Amino acid sequence: MKIGKKSRSDMFWGYLMIFPTILGLIVLNIYPFIETIIMSLSSTKAFGKYEFSGIENYITMFSSGEFWKATWNSVWFCVLTVPVGIFFALILAVLLNAKIKGRSIFRTIYFLPMVVAPAAVAMVWKWLFNADFGIINSVLGTDIKWITDPKIVLITCAIVSIWSSLGYDAILLLSGIQNISKSYYEAASLDGASKIKQFFTITVPMVSPTLFVVLIMRLMASLKVYDLIYMMVDQANPALTDAQSLMYLFYRESFIAGNKGLGSAIAVWTVLLIGIVTIVQFIGQKKWVNYEV
Repeated sequence: MKIGKKSRSDMFWGYLMIFPTILGLIVLNIYPFIETIIMSLSSTKAFGKYEFSGIENYITMFSSGEFWKATWNSVWFCVLTVPVGIFFALILAVLLNAKIKGRSIFRTIYFLPMVVAPAAVAMVWKWLFNADFGIINSVLGTDIKWITDPKIVLITCAIVSIWSSLGYDAILLLSGIQNISKSYYEAASLDGASKIKQFFTITVPMVSPTLFVVLIMRLMASLKVYDLIYMMVDQANPALTDAQSLMYLFYRESFIAGNKGLGSAIAVWTVLLIGIVTIVQFIGQKKWVNYEV
């Protein structure tokens, strides 16, 4: 089958339009990841040089108790933030979709945390959670060590993470809710269905594609959390071991200890973990995501 001149021209302009994106993907994502894999199989030498060492870094990594603790912290952080965060985001999206005065202002207010630098958010919340002069302990009349207690430090970080991402997730879910035809709700109201029943039988199934996207995004963000924990938990903090994530451990090994080979191995493991979780989600979404219009 011969391709006409117009088709060739369309293909040329099409490839030209996507070329910057493909180039950026190769330069900023694919090439650095290949370099990371190569570096994970090498040992760090003086003056930035590397020497091939095989799977030595992976053996060191998998035999480290600190590594497995960081892996568990990352997974536990996902468990703490993803279900609760998405639940509140969905409830908030439904409320923002209601006919109330000034709802555009409320949407803007809830979205504001996403435009604030994560470092600024972490520092403000670190002050609020301060055990000695923090507002939260003052209001509650307690002396809970929110950031220095190993048992609750990750829960504290999870609260801040949920708060900072709530508005963004709610706006995404709101866009999905607004695409649902009102005729479904009108028919359900005529049948005598309550608002709660409409929520579970209409809203949740119809918004499930958007819900799935938000779930994937939030899982990825939670598994590679770094800046929030870095800003809230100091290196001298006794609860650091119970709070550091895989990306925090990667930072310590690569840029503090100078062992970029081991740090790269941790990065590869994190990518692999995210890939496994994503694949499981794509397999499982066939059972609960509704793509029917």
